[in-house]
Amino acid sequence: TLSFNECYLVMKTYFWHSAVLLGMAVATIVAQDELKVDCGRDSVTLRWGAAQSQMDTSLLRLGGCYPGSISAGEAMFHVDLNDCNFRRMVTGDTLMYMNELTYMSGPKAQLKSFSHPVVCAYERPADWAPHIFDPVFHTYGQGDLVFHMELMKDDFSGPQMSREYPLGSFIHISATVEQMVHQPLLLLLEECVATTTPELQSEGLVHPIITNKGCFVASKTSNSKFEPRRETSEIRLSLQAFKFAVGKEVYIHCNLLAWDPSGLDTSKKACHYVKGHGWVLLDDPYHSTLCDCCDSSCKSQRGITSGKHGLTQNAVLIGPLVITDNSPA
Repeated sequence: TLSFNECYLVMKTYFWHSAVLLGMAVATIVAQDELKVDCGRDSVTLRWGAAQSQMDTSLLRLGGCYPGSISAGEAMFHVDLNDCNFRRMVTGDTLMYMNELTYMSGPKAQLKSFSHPVVCAYERPADWAPHIFDPVFHTYGQGDLVFHMELMKDDFSGPQMSREYPLGSFIHISATVEQMVHQPLLLLLEECVATTTPELQSEGLVHPIITNKGCFVASKTSNSKFEPRRETSEIRLSLQAFKFAVGKEVYIHCNLLAWDPSGLDTSKKACHYVKGHGWVLLDDPYHSTLCDCCDSSCKSQRGITSGKHGLTQNAVLIGPLVITDNSPA
């Protein structure tokens, strides 16, 4: 029996090719009755049943993805192999998808943080070849990338019609980028501020929301947070309505950045503050050290220019919205 820290999961199945089933066999491996992984044709299902009563299963992450569902002592993930930062590697006749299941505990927690490799291995079809992207990056341009930002319903199923938000309620925001012919890019929010005017004015009231190149500073003093990604081209956040210009029209201005997903660094990131755990990197909590600068100054790496790796869209605006205070005087 493998020990808790020695368990390496390799689930072997087979690929469909030309509508012919190549002996597909979905394998399930259980590690000490805690971890069960099913590798499907193009997705993976992972179940964690915690034997340790002190574990908070909501802190488990599969790559950059949060659990799809959690209950007492259990977390479930069902994700596509193209999501959650799965890495693909071909060796001989085997096509492998690799990731990590991580648990991030607090500094005083009895159960320490850990990481488990998760690997799905498939028979490589004879004529399979990796998708080749055009390595020429100069085609990135504002005409090819279209940015959007809007207020959403609580479940992000569509636009929010109401523009009034009581103090303490959540303002759900979705930002997206439409891509035409580019290698998939990761959408990030560099800076966001709330103001009382549709144009940024130096003398106007300003409330910081996201600063320091992707640090969701509002999450440190409220229950605001980034929501788990569904697509790399979209980023969602739930912003708790704050006491700012109450009863007046409020506008949210943001700088958006579409960036190479493999080029994250301290200046290209999405970080939010999780109570009891500190700053957490949305897209890969296991590498949350990129967020360490959020309490100081996050600086750009030398030698990297936006034109080679992505495109920034400045001053994307949503609003007006109105924050109301319905508490007794």
